[in-house]
Amino acid sequence: MTVKEKLSLSLRGGRLLHKLVPGAFLAAFIQNLFRALTPFINVWLSAQIITFLADGRPLEDLLWLGAAAVGVNLLLRLIENGSGRAADYLIDKSWLCWQLPLWEKVQQMDYEQVEDARTHKRLGQIQLMQQSGGLGLMQILFAFFHGCRGFFLTVFSLAMTISAFAARPNAVNGPLSFLFSPWFTALLLLFTAAYAAASGFWNFKKAKETRALFRTFEGVSRYETYFRDLIRQYKAGKELKIYGMRGLLKEELDRNESRPINRFAKKWQRINCRYNCLGAAVSTLFLGVVYAYVALKALAGAFGVGKIVQYAGSLTQLSTGITLLIGQIAVLLANADALKEYFDFLGQPDRKYQGSLPVEKRADNEYEIEFHDVSFRYPGAKAYALRHVSLKFHIGRRMAVVGRNGSGKTTMIKLLCRLYDPTEGHITLNGIDIRKYDYQDYLGIFSVVFQDFKLFSFSLGQNVAASFAYDAGRAADCLNRAGFGDRLARLPKGLDTPLYRDFSEDGVEISGGEAQKIALARALYKGAPFIILDEPTAALDPIAEFDIYSHFDQIVGEKTAVYISHRLSSCRFCGDILVFDQGRLIQRGSHDQLIQDSSGQYYRLWHAQAQYYEKAE
Repeated sequence: MTVKEKLSLSLRGGRLLHKLVPGAFLAAFIQNLFRALTPFINVWLSAQIITFLADGRPLEDLLWLGAAAVGVNLLLRLIENGSGRAADYLIDKSWLCWQLPLWEKVQQMDYEQVEDARTHKRLGQIQLMQQSGGLGLMQILFAFFHGCRGFFLTVFSLAMTISAFAARPNAVNGPLSFLFSPWFTALLLLFTAAYAAASGFWNFKKAKETRALFRTFEGVSRYETYFRDLIRQYKAGKELKIYGMRGLLKEELDRNESRPINRFAKKWQRINCRYNCLGAAVSTLFLGVVYAYVALKALAGAFGVGKIVQYAGSLTQLSTGITLLIGQIAVLLANADALKEYFDFLGQPDRKYQGSLPVEKRADNEYEIEFHDVSFRYPGAKAYALRHVSLKFHIGRRMAVVGRNGSGKTTMIKLLCRLYDPTEGHITLNGIDIRKYDYQDYLGIFSVVFQDFKLFSFSLGQNVAASFAYDAGRAADCLNRAGFGDRLARLPKGLDTPLYRDFSEDGVEISGGEAQKIALARALYKGAPFIILDEPTAALDPIAEFDIYSHFDQIVGEKTAVYISHRLSSCRFCGDILVFDQGRLIQRGSHDQLIQDSSGQYYRLWHAQAQYYEKAE
């Protein structure tokens, strides 16, 4: 990238940060203005006091000057502290907000991309670079913060020392006369420019090497994050205790984290040590030269003792200012690669065509979906998960989908909900290819309880409604229909009861069966014309399962229901049963029809489980 492109990325990042946290840059600007001004006021007042003493001014004047110094310092400190508090608050807020665009992007991504491991690897690299290496969106705010201070220190230093270059004694004679030569002044300015360039170069190199080092750390960081979360999550505690996995965790941590982290830490220390030592050495050399210049000029009689204090104090701040200003510009240039990764992630185009046709909202739920010779292969996979599936969903009917593990049942549902698009063939809704419909509109006609459904650490009502605001009566009705009514009546806060204890000490731990009932209630609350249940009763006891299925028609109402299960006994209430095997639809019919085919897969599956049905009955 060119310098112009790198600076353009920094400006783009700055605009995004300002949008996320308005006022952060302004607060940093004000704080560092007064933070940089304070030492110069003190240096100037100290110089004036010494000059007053040297000139034998009246004590009264000296007292007034001292009082002014105290008053000015108090005012500046109050302003600096007030703006500092605001800046600290907004910087902390920025730490919470800089990932929001990434999270929003992940939520907006096609499900195919969300499931792709490469997406999570890229996201992990961006987060690691920012949180550990200090490179990324937040670096813009830090660079602005420190760069502002460097800029003001440099400007104020030059303002207070410029007269040192012009100061001359009444007579310029003797061995120190070279100090007043224009050539020597030019040489001193050249030395200052070289010092600034060296500071910038070393800061740039340090940031670049840090970025390269943290790229190698990404794999180790994933292990660290996994083990930290595993140990921290109380839900994993039972297995860790029962199976005595302490030794396994310790060995894995040592093998996959401890030693690599030690190697990483040593490399990082070497980088910091090398460039920090170089910076300290050159800074000391620079200060030595400028101090010598001021001292020699004072010896030559160019200015008095008060000015020596002023110039010496200001030149000390000049070194800090130049180092900060040039260093932060260099860091911004080195940070451009990390910013590019950030914005490239946000700019990933959707692979899936989003469609534009609105889905007609029908009160009669007359939605007809049909698979037309559909085949599908997951990205990166060689084998097909589905092959040549053709079927039609009958409106208002109850359909069961059965088959062995890996037979393609859940894949078919993912295609139906357009989480993926078919590799071959197409799917239609009321005769129109579903890819032509507005994607969000199309998703709106489905309520799904997936086998790996997720409840969240929010209130029960919010989980059911999937919203902060909800209809309490409707939520309670859906929970009752799903078989959760008795448990709801015993909850201390009813629908306001928080689930789990991640955020609330009085959160309620619910069983797997209770969680499935809540997930079913959430599907009912949405009120979509299609309801899809993927193993919705796997965690329920036989009595609760029987209760669900005996009232299934009442629960689902007039909706089209698709039910996936391994328990064939629970499929008999469905008038239409689809049998999948190795990605193909091999049988279809009612239970009574399918059980008559003794050579069929359904017959074999049924009789393999028949002993359990007899016991259950």
